[in-house]
Amino acid sequence: MKLLFVEDFRLCVLRGEEQVVDVSALVQDIPHTGPHDLINGLIARFDAYRPKLEQAAATGTAMPLAGLRIRPPLPKPGNIVCMAVNYMEDGTLPATPPINAFHKAPTAIIGPGDDMVLPDVPATIFEGEAEMALVIGRRAHQVPAAEAMDYVFGYLNFIDGSARGLKPPGNVFFQMKSRDTFAPIGPWLVTKDEIKDPQNLRIRLTNNGTVMQDFSTSDMAHKIARCVEWVTSIHTLEPGDILATGTNHRGLNSFMDGDRIELAVEGLGTLRFGVRDPLKRSWKRETRLDRQKQGFDTPTPQTGGKYAAG
Repeated sequence: MKLLFVEDFRLCVLRGEEQVVDVSALVQDIPHTGPHDLINGLIARFDAYRPKLEQAAATGTAMPLAGLRIRPPLPKPGNIVCMAVNYMEDGTLPATPPINAFHKAPTAIIGPGDDMVLPDVPATIFEGEAEMALVIGRRAHQVPAAEAMDYVFGYLNFIDGSARGLKPPGNVFFQMKSRDTFAPIGPWLVTKDEIKDPQNLRIRLTNNGTVMQDFSTSDMAHKIARCVEWVTSIHTLEPGDILATGTNHRGLNSFMDGDRIELAVEGLGTLRFGVRDPLKRSWKRETRLDRQKQGFDTPTPQTGGKYAAG
């Protein structure tokens, strides 16, 4: 099942690829103060609600998806945990990196058709990392890897926005990762039964139509079950929380004003959003791998706009 919010956060189920069925009336008895509570409450109670949602999806009145504004399927998760350096970079890393993660603020969430807005800060470069994220289905505390997949509700496309190079050194992740609009997600939340093997999914990101990232979840350094085990050994995850599983960094590239980004994780639809920079800063259009082939181990330098060198 594919769950999504449209327009004024009406909960819908996707039928096929081009239609949705409004199921908001079927879940109104779930205690909630807003759409974030509603979807989290539905996830926690999904076994009880699934039969009537499936019936509605099959027999309810459908409406065209075209023309509807799609909203983020998880408007305000309690936790967004992002795995750090969790890919073997197409097998080029000499050893498995230590398992690591960081938090991203829930206010970073935006949905399809929204804009990632680049802030007025002296970052060396702005990037967005293509990721597959899992969504927690029930309260998860000290979950062993052997049971971890039982705690997964589903999956969605996720972008981890970054403002890299901010100073001072050592004071990095919070100010780099938790900027408003730096976590585009969507277009919908896909229940785990629709994804046969989450460890073998193609992830593809295009920037203005050009493929920049193209890799597989099979290249993860620490697999999904291990990530759930490790994160829940540190703190509890609740229904509706997001655990983003990392990216292959070799295709990272500058995000600039006017860019149109598309992220498609196999089976999860396509997330489309824009980039807006009021300062109109610019960088060369090259990937990290392009830089490495030129003998550089630093990001592409800024070439124009405020904070450009020289």
